[in-house]
Amino acid sequence: MSITVEEIFETVNMTLRQNFDIRTVTLGINLKDCMDRNLDHFCGRVGQRIETMGKQLNTAADIMESKYGIPIINRRIAVTPAAILLEPLPKTQTAAVTLARTLDRAAAAADIDFIGGFGAHVQKGLTASEENLMNALPAALSRTKRVCSYFNMGSTRAGLNMTAVERFGHVLKDLAVRSKTGIGCAKVAVFANVPEDNPFMAGAHHGAGEPDFALNVGISGPGVVKAVVAQNPDCDLTELSEVIKRTVFKITRAGELIGREVAQILGVEFGIVDISLAATPRAGDSVAEIIEAMGIARMGLPGSTAALALLIDAVKKGGSMASGRVGGLSGTFIPVSEDAGMIRAVQEGALSLGKLEALTSVCSVGMDMFAVPGSTPPDVLSAIIADELAIGIVNNKTTSVRVIPVPNRRAGQIVQFGGLLGSAPIMPAPKKAARAFVLRKGRMPAPLQGLRN
Repeated sequence: MSITVEEIFETVNMTLRQNFDIRTVTLGINLKDCMDRNLDHFCGRVGQRIETMGKQLNTAADIMESKYGIPIINRRIAVTPAAILLEPLPKTQTAAVTLARTLDRAAAAADIDFIGGFGAHVQKGLTASEENLMNALPAALSRTKRVCSYFNMGSTRAGLNMTAVERFGHVLKDLAVRSKTGIGCAKVAVFANVPEDNPFMAGAHHGAGEPDFALNVGISGPGVVKAVVAQNPDCDLTELSEVIKRTVFKITRAGELIGREVAQILGVEFGIVDISLAATPRAGDSVAEIIEAMGIARMGLPGSTAALALLIDAVKKGGSMASGRVGGLSGTFIPVSEDAGMIRAVQEGALSLGKLEALTSVCSVGMDMFAVPGSTPPDVLSAIIADELAIGIVNNKTTSVRVIPVPNRRAGQIVQFGGLLGSAPIMPAPKKAARAFVLRKGRMPAPLQGLRN
């Protein structure tokens, strides 16, 4: 892939003035050959491999930062789903927590930001290993700092596992109580149609169809896109889409170049480039502000869904034109806590829980990093999850939920998470919703479109 001098100068300008960065390089590692009936032997092999490869990943990322001057914000590892790794071991919470702590220590020793894969695919049912992992989640995530978890509970092919969804409302409540400010809940996401090559946490894992090692890169440039939208206040929507497409084309090429070179240094396969726009708490790095630059008075007001649909469509088209390796989620994140514009919209009353769900009908990710009062009942949390995953199942797209019930806090208050997680205004949530429906459990059948060849 050749890069012109003009593209290099443009990328430098984006980096210096518009917060362009490589949000993450995520190394996927297959750990299935570490599996053992002896817990100590198993954890020893896992820890050694992660620490060794994690240090090599950091070295390679440092080389790329120095070479191109583009910041690589996060260095992450994704591993084989934990439910698979734990299969030969006794079905005890002790085994699951021990694995989580092993992953955490190894990631810390290698100076890796987050390690994902402590999860399972349960869209059609729960095995004994998967049920044990889910029950161990509150203890595991409250005793670790870097471990992230995911559970895929639905798919267009399989439908929705409501038994798992019902149970997860209770798991989240327990995890929130055990972790300060509910921060443990920020490290777990529930999915429908989860991709196996997602470089972003908390859903990153090394899927069954992946090679032994794969390097996936996640780029991000909300500030870059906002700048070009603001520079074109009078163009019509067709022209605006073209402007965004051209911009995403450029940042995708830069991201793939760095991803391929990191993979080459590591001697592993290059996987995908995820072109998702991911906000941070930094000023000018907001997806909501892109929507507002398009002409919406405030994110969440009428017109927001249409504007977000235009944005995501242009992002996907621009990225797919630039690379044949686009994958992962590849769209736009709309987290409440990590985006200054989203926080402002909630505080001003423009963005409600209902509108957030409506936005995800066109969003590539879902209801991400939003806080609700700690008094929210478990069945309400489960119902919120069920609603969001149903959108993904019916529309054959990835959706997810990362909800944080904050203990001893009420709607309207602010909770501070720190770092890239930012802060979140606590959104009002119903006290009752669909208890009788949720308690039916079972599996919602796959929609008709799931039968397509």
